[in-house]
This record gives sequence, structure tokens and C-alpha cells, in this order.
Amino acid sequence: MSGVSLPDPAPPAGQAADRPGREESGVMLKLWRNGKGRIGLVLLAFFLVYGAAGFFAYENPPPAGFTVEDRFRSPSVDELLGTDNLGRSVWQQLAVGAGISLAVGLAATAIAVLIGSAAGITSGYIGGRFDQLAMGVTDMFITIPALPLIIVLAAVLSRGLPTIIVVIGVTSWAVPARLIRAEVLSQRERTFILRAKAIGMRPLHIMWSHVLPNVAGIVLANAILLTAAAVLTEAVLAFLGLGDPSLISWGKMLQNAFSSGATSLGYWWVLIPPGLMITLLVLAFTLVGNALTDVIDPRRRAE
Repeated sequence: MSGVSLPDPAPPAGQAADRPGREESGVMLKLWRNGKGRIGLVLLAFFLVYGAAGFFAYENPPPAGFTVEDRFRSPSVDELLGTDNLGRSVWQQLAVGAGISLAVGLAATAIAVLIGSAAGITSGYIGGRFDQLAMGVTDMFITIPALPLIIVLAAVLSRGLPTIIVVIGVTSWAVPARLIRAEVLSQRERTFILRAKAIGMRPLHIMWSHVLPNVAGIVLANAILLTAAAVLTEAVLAFLGLGDPSLISWGKMLQNAFSSGATSLGYWWVLIPPGLMITLLVLAFTLVGNALTDVIDPRRRAE
């Protein structure tokens, strides 16, 4: 494509269905060849398998026949990571926590990306006073400290996993909206967009068919990074006692470790594994997000 003087860098509308598939496969291959991306993908695959396997084997109530001797059993062949203060397997709780963290992270990110993409694309494409108003609201959300707002909303609203997902999602859309809007501003005056306007194509159709595919890369990269932040936020809420009390998550495991005195008694297997899992999952999403940004942004690859 270099050296060609054609003014339109985008394919005709009839070819739009072929190009995304080729680009998507090429991006995935480059992501796998990227060292950071490969490590992140392997970690994510582990968490997906581990979370799915642990979900079906986990028992939330204390095991049948629970005795005092079952409390805080150290790691052994029977219990790979020992037991907690209620005699429950730490290994199985970690597996369920993986599923909870992935579910919250992905669902909250989906909400944030949906709102942010809609706001960023429409604001950048329409422009004018609508753009000023939309970005004014966006800047307001950006300037408000996110974590205190999330804690207040989670404390006021009903307790439960859906509440946590919605709260994290609706407080995380502003930054993606800003980034997507900046990309749309660079796209809307390009020849293929002007051509679509000239033939009478509706604005909604242009945004869906031409603008969105051209900003999909930055949307995906930011979605992955947002998932890491959502996982960490859910752990913080659970640690503060604002999570779903009926579910075991990594943050709740940390809270139980502190409240049961495991930290002062030296029962490391109750404290270290959930903290390590949170770190590794956040690291996995961060590595994949940064690697994807390197792949789709030639300016970063050149640095």
C-alpha cells in the first residue's frame, strides 16, 4: 500500500467484510509473537481453565463433619494450599475467585466500553455543541475520584454481584470515551467518510459501518486494560466488605484472613495465594493490553 497515491485508505463498502477477518488474524498472530502478549495470553488461559474447573467442585458451606482440627490446616497432599478458618479448601476458593474476578471484570468492562464507545463515537463524529456538552460530562466523570465514588455507590445500593458490575461499569467509561473521541476526530475528515456523506448515507450508518471498524483496535486495547482495573476494584470492594456476602472472591478471602487472625498467626497459605492471584490476573490483562497497543499502534512499535 505504501507508495500508492490513492486518496482513500479504506476499502470499498463491499469489501469491508473481508478485510477485518484478515486483519484480526494478523493482529492475533502478532500478539502471540509479542513476548508480553504471549505471557499474558498463557496466564489468561490458565485462569479461564482454573476458574471453570473450580466452579463445579467448590462447596461454599463448611465441609460435612467440620471440626476444630480442620481449621487452618497447612498445605499437604490432600489439601494443596491448606484450609481456612472454616476448614474450606483454599485451592478451591481460589478457583471460584478466578471465575468471580473474570466475570466481574469482563461484564463491567463491557458496560464501560459500550457507554464509552457510544459517547466517544457520537461526540467525535457529530461535533459542535453536542461534542462540547458530551465531553463536559465526560471530563466531570474523569475528575471525580473513581474509587471513593465506587465505594459510596456500592455501600448505598443493594449488595450483590450485579450491583458491583454495574457500579464499576458506569464509573469507568469516561477515559475510553475520551480516547475513542480523539481517534474519531482523526477519522471523520478522511476521504471514505466524506464519500459516504456525499452519497447520502445516514450518520448512524456511517458511524457503525465506517467509523467503528477503524477505531475497533483502540477500543479493544482499552477494554483489556479496563478489565485489569475492574478486577482490582472488585477485590478492593470485597476486602472492604462491600462485595456479595454469599460469594467467595479473592478480596473476600483476604478479608477473612485478616478478620480470622491468620496474618498474626502466621498462616501464610490463607493470605499470600489470593493476593498473588489478584496480582497475576491484573498483570495478565495489562500485558495483553499493552502488547495489543504495541501491535496496532505503529508509533509505539517504532519507539
